[in-house]
Amino acid sequence: MTRHPRPAPRSLTALAALAAAALGSPLAAQASLAVEPEYRTFVPQENPNEDGIDYSIWTEAMKNLVVSMGPSLRQGAGRPDPSFGSRRQYGHVSRYRLEGNRLMFSFLDDAVIDSFTEYRRDLEATADKIDIQKLSRNEQLAYWINLHNVAVVEQIARSWPVRQPREIKVDGVPLDEAGFITVEGVALSPRDIREKIVYPNWRDPKVIYGFWRGEIGGPSIQREAFNAENVARLLEKGASEFVNSLRGTEKAGDTLEVSELYREAAPFYFPDFEKDVRAHLRQYAKPEVIAILDGTTQSRATIREWDIADLAGGVREPTYQNITSNGVAVTTRIPQSMARLLAQREQKFQKIIREGRTGTVTFSNLKLPGEEGEETDGEVK
Repeated sequence: MTRHPRPAPRSLTALAALAAAALGSPLAAQASLAVEPEYRTFVPQENPNEDGIDYSIWTEAMKNLVVSMGPSLRQGAGRPDPSFGSRRQYGHVSRYRLEGNRLMFSFLDDAVIDSFTEYRRDLEATADKIDIQKLSRNEQLAYWINLHNVAVVEQIARSWPVRQPREIKVDGVPLDEAGFITVEGVALSPRDIREKIVYPNWRDPKVIYGFWRGEIGGPSIQREAFNAENVARLLEKGASEFVNSLRGTEKAGDTLEVSELYREAAPFYFPDFEKDVRAHLRQYAKPEVIAILDGTTQSRATIREWDIADLAGGVREPTYQNITSNGVAVTTRIPQSMARLLAQREQKFQKIIREGRTGTVTFSNLKLPGEEGEETDGEVK
């Protein structure tokens, strides 16, 4: 296999120091014809070649910038007290604030942010050097997910501080609709990548869990880049985490409330919404969610949380305090609200350990045996 390494932007290679301070067989022919003419150039071709793309620099970046919040305990977090010495509430207040991975936007400097733009443009240019459509379907899927997520990270980083990514505009257009990504001369928005390229050409709904929106209410950003070998595993991991979280599924009387994400994807994956979304959720549901599925008679896509998936809540807080570990101060200049969130995260991890939650062991910034480099059983269909 020919690997096409991407040059590492200088600032991305320094992120470690910063932290220390398809897919199956093709769709039926008629499904591909449903792709709008402008986007048919991106329909995967038969007889894929063995080329591949190296995303190791993005894995390095994500390992140093993404903080895992661990699995959901399916317990909403109460509203926190105001910051010390102020009546104003800084940081995260969402009941979902202890769910989903977070990206440390508040620690980024201009050089690192510029390197995100450089890397996004580098990925765009890759399509001028190799034939994306002739890659294996897993390689193609990894390319589109990575390009989408890099672009979203880049634009949020450029706009931070911002409370909600949906407030961001690129040249006057909302981020998700803005065509600032260019591949083979075609202007694409993040939504175009999802709904014009990936969703019409990949029939397994678990692809929806690869796309990061920058919001707590969406699927988690992963701490490694997608590639042909890990894409199925990471999508399964994302699906399991999201389906079994409060931001994915809740019970209200005899109603199953699910994320609005499923309504968005319904035209592609859940045409008979009530039946199809329940069947999909059951694939990943753990006992508590299975009980909700069995104990409800109707479904509504009503769950949403638009707050930014960062550590600081999208604001610069004027007050700071020390962070301690085992009673020893390990750093300073951490906003009070961030210190509070990290303390709640630690309490959550301790509860997971005390309760022996289904054998789950949660580590922070450690490589677990078999987690990385683990090959999949096959392609995402």
